[in-house]
Order: sequence, then structure tokens, then C-alpha cells
Amino acid sequence: MSTHITLRQIEYFISVADTGQISISSSLCNVSQSSMTIALQKLEESLGVELLLRHAKGVRLSDAGERFLRHVQQASRSVEDAVSAAQEVPVQISGRVKVGMTDTISAYLLPSLVTSLRQRFSDLDIEVVERSREDIEEALIHDKLELALLLVSNVAPADELTFEVVLRSPRRLWTAPDHPLQAAERVTLEDVAKERFLLLDMDGHIATVNRYWGHYGLAPQVHIQSRSIEAVRSLVAVNHGVTILSDLVYRPWSLEGRRISRRDISAELPTMDIGAVWRKGHSLSPQARAFRHLLRSWKPLFKV
Repeated sequence: MSTHITLRQIEYFISVADTGQISISSSLCNVSQSSMTIALQKLEESLGVELLLRHAKGVRLSDAGERFLRHVQQASRSVEDAVSAAQEVPVQISGRVKVGMTDTISAYLLPSLVTSLRQRFSDLDIEVVERSREDIEEALIHDKLELALLLVSNVAPADELTFEVVLRSPRRLWTAPDHPLQAAERVTLEDVAKERFLLLDMDGHIATVNRYWGHYGLAPQVHIQSRSIEAVRSLVAVNHGVTILSDLVYRPWSLEGRRISRRDISAELPTMDIGAVWRKGHSLSPQARAFRHLLRSWKPLFKV
């Protein structure tokens, strides 16, 4: 058995594991279906195991495929980190920048931000102030904070503040891998309305949910409402319901190690937007300006 595999094969495999359909993944990866199919077959031959189980509507991961995916995702992130590190040229600006964040933001973006800041501005440190949205806005208005990262799509910042969107994260349907909607050719919001819905209650999310469901004259059948993203993730993984959440908070595994799949919905859903926020008319310090400059060209060190 040969174990020679390529980064391209890993890219194709991760994409197919995510979409469940070679036709969709080949389009996303800008390659023909036949080329992707051959590459995946050669990957399985190299490993000597079956990674993908074919069915009428597409493919799903075998047990070996699930185990392989967990490791190659980590390898893919390591390669991306290496590329970013090689391309970044540190700029000599020193000091400390004080940035406010809610726990939603810090949980998913802080590690990537710290890494990017170290690569771009090696002598600039970040001090994170983690507070509620209301406390952060109050601190910005009264000059106790210069800059913050906040969700700006669910709730608009106060009138005294201004912002720039630095990240837009699309919303998709999350289900267990073997849920029937994963095999459907097309999923509508009407289809989702027939399912038990798991509603996340945090950071203004419910208002956004009500807004886009109401736009289509529909409402989800809320089965469980929780403030815990990990609880929602675990419930989805054991097929206790479905949810619609952004790619930012998506992870393919629950805390129990069960797989979670996502897919697009035909309806137009609002993105979840993260913004850099500061007080109107306020002249930012060189450290804060450097951090804002980083955000304008920043790419999270994971795929959202």
C-alpha cells in the first residue's frame, strides 16, 4: 500500500465531506467532476480504505472517512498557517491596543486575531476586554475603549458609534450527517419549517431569526431554545433537530465527537457580520489604527 497523498486530494476530500456531493465540490474547487472523482479514488487506493460511501443523492463519510477527516482538517489548517507566516512581513510598531469583544467574538476569532497580529505587528500587544455588548458600547462612547469587535448585523451599534464590517459569515442549515435534508437536491425554508428547530439565544440572534423567517411568512417549529452553542451543536449531531447558524460558529464535530453536516438553503439568508467599532469623530491612536488596518486585510486562520 502506498501512502503518498497530495494536498490537492486533501482539499477535494474536505470539500466533498462538507458538501456531500462531488458535483458541488468540483464547482467550488474549479475542477471537473471526473478529475475530482479520479483524485478521490486514488486517495482511497493510497490509504487502502474506503473513505466515501456512494448513494443516489451523493456521498457520505465511512467510519474511516470520519477519522481521516478529523486529522486532515488539522493538517490543512497547519499548511494555511505556514503560508500566512511566510507571506507576512512584521511592521515595527510597538505598544498595546485595547480591544473590546463579546464572548461570542472572542471564542471564535481571538486565537486567529492574536496569531495574525503577531505576524503583522510583532511588537504590538493586544489587551482584550470581554464584556457584554452594552458595556462595550458604553466604554467606547466614554473613551474607556478605543476599538471593539462586535456583531453589527443582529443589532446596529449606538448612534454615537461608527463601524466597518471586517467579516461576513453566511448562514447555512446544520443537520446530522444522515438527515434526509442532506440528501435532498434542494432545500427550502419551507422544508426546514417542517423540522424540529433548535434555536440559539445569544447576542441578538433571535431577532435576526424572526426577521428572516418573517420575511418569507414562515416560522420555525422551535423544539428547544438554548443560550449554549455547544448544546445546540450536540443536539444537532444526535439528530434531535436542525438549526440555521453562521459558518463562523460551525465546527464539524460536537463535544462528544459526533459529526455535524451543513448545506445551503435556497432562501436568501442574511450574513452574520462582524464589525470594527469606534466612537464617531474620535482620532484613533497609532496602535488602534494599526489594528484596524490589520482587520481590513485580515483573513481568519480557519475556513468559515
